[in-house]
Amino acid sequence: MGVGRRVVLAGGGALMAFAPAARAQATREGVRMMESAPRAHAIVGGASSAYFVRFDRPVDHVDSRLSIRRGGQLVQVLHPRLESAPEVLFARAPTLPPGDYTLHWRVITPANEAIEGEIPFTVAATR
Repeated sequence: MGVGRRVVLAGGGALMAFAPAARAQATREGVRMMESAPRAHAIVGGASSAYFVRFDRPVDHVDSRLSIRRGGQLVQVLHPRLESAPEVLFARAPTLPPGDYTLHWRVITPANEAIEGEIPFTVAATR
């Protein structure tokens, strides 16, 4: 698990680019996505079923969301575990068939602001 690139400030807002196709937004209070599993553009084995996104400060687990999409279509809504660390959204899902996916996340900060982003990844065929 690696750490995404740092946030680049521009015009009072902040944009994060940890990979060209992966997008994220940061709020005025500076909440940043720090790492994820899978990582952006990772190729994971077919048995992978754990997903997480770690932020630099606590987020609201109850109102935050994770989902998996393929070709713009919703594949699976994930339910973050409330017992996770305050700055981590963690969920499990059934094993996905081979293909290209995005892990979409939307978090609510303690200041009641929404942040969202996508992490593209690929599930490899098992041999």
